[in-house]
Amino acid sequence: MTVFAFAPIDPATYSAHELHRAQRAWNESNCYIDVWVEVLHAQGLDPLACLPFVLGIDFEGDQWTFFKPPLEDLSEMYGLEVQELNVWRPLIHHVVEQLKGGKIVLTESDSFYLPDTQGTDYRQNHVKTTIGIQEIDVDGRRLRYFHNRGYHELSGDDFAHTFRLDRPADPTVLPLFAEFVRLSRVERHGPDELTRLSLGLLAKHLRRRPSTNPVTGFKPRFIADVEWIKTEGLGTFHGYAFATMRQLGAAFEFATEYLRWLGAHGQTGLEPIAAHFDAISEDTKALVLKTARAVNTKRAVDFAPLLDGIGASWQSGMDALAARFG
Repeated sequence: MTVFAFAPIDPATYSAHELHRAQRAWNESNCYIDVWVEVLHAQGLDPLACLPFVLGIDFEGDQWTFFKPPLEDLSEMYGLEVQELNVWRPLIHHVVEQLKGGKIVLTESDSFYLPDTQGTDYRQNHVKTTIGIQEIDVDGRRLRYFHNRGYHELSGDDFAHTFRLDRPADPTVLPLFAEFVRLSRVERHGPDELTRLSLGLLAKHLRRRPSTNPVTGFKPRFIADVEWIKTEGLGTFHGYAFATMRQLGAAFEFATEYLRWLGAHGQTGLEPIAAHFDAISEDTKALVLKTARAVNTKRAVDFAPLLDGIGASWQSGMDALAARFG
């Protein structure tokens, strides 16, 4: 028997949100926000409206903020309630129960068993990620889920490993962290009300932006880190790049798209600010490529001009945005 949270969806015909269809500098951002983009989109809700939270990211010492939509923002914007799922029995039983109750289950998973990561992690690397489970057929061992840039299906052995069916009662294995998304109280606002609510989030997240330019603090640490990564190799580089440069660049690509969304909803004059944030995204992408070459060739590279440009774009964009909405 097939159980689903709100309606059957065919992965073959599912159309992802424009953020995941358009040509972008950062095709994937991080697993959590990418899942939410598609969960909201599948509900007919506009994920662009909740993006002001990306403006609060900061350099955290060994990484940039792993940016995630605050649960209170999702409640305020869309009426969605998210609660932690107490995994006190095998996860598969909870998933069936929650889907029957009209709730999507967000859970940790291993990319090694997710076919949509073919060519990167699938059957190659064990990497923790988040999926949004929407449909399950226990007898047929088939699962349909939101992940990264779309909606996908897994089955057979991938199903068994995803739910740890080979070791359901192993006391040495911690349960996977999971949440459920209650869909029964969804609020669908018209464009004017959605914009008003979103502007409220923008003012809130501008107040929580870093008090000093975070790129300034990132610069000396990054330059030192590159020398260390040269001794470690490309494997360490990929993890470092995801934790630092991808979070910075992808966050400000989202910020760019958000400001353009505001422009399409009556807030004029934002394109110069969007251009500053777009420059952060593009220059950070260039920084990734330049760093990869430096790690691969072990050659000395002057990263200061590129980092200075990213820092200047952050300061100019934030100052202008705060003057307008802060």
